[in-house]
Amino acid sequence: MIRRAHPSDASAIRALWNLAILKTLITFNAVAKTQAEVETAIAEQDAFFVAEEAGAVLGYAAFAPFRTGIGYAQTKEHSIMLAPEARGRGLGRALMDALEVEARAQDVHALIAGVSGSNPGGEPFHAALGFVTVGRMSEVGHKFDAWHDLILMQKVL
Repeated sequence: MIRRAHPSDASAIRALWNLAILKTLITFNAVAKTQAEVETAIAEQDAFFVAEEAGAVLGYAAFAPFRTGIGYAQTKEHSIMLAPEARGRGLGRALMDALEVEARAQDVHALIAGVSGSNPGGEPFHAALGFVTVGRMSEVGHKFDAWHDLILMQKVL
């Protein structure tokens, strides 16, 4: 089931987020999130959804402003994270579908994905959802003692 995130989901979201931060190259962030930071993110994102199954949060997706300034107000950057055991089951697509419905309801014109070049599934996943690769920034992320590329993808709604 896909639903809006509640403050009570913060612990489960934090566990997923910190797993990615500490163990993967899905994100270039290397500092674990605190409970308070996740609670703030849930409250302040323009949209925040979770995928839940049998009472367990298996993933989340959210979007927030892409950049500051009124000219970017209708462009949002999203984040999506799934538990390893939840991948390949359609939950990512379902989360992105919910985000897209919400984006359209908020009159968002474009969604942006910043995909780690060291995440081999990220670009194909987004391409299958209609995102187009618009750029690759070489060696702009540093994590685990190595430089990583950032792939920018866009979907005009």
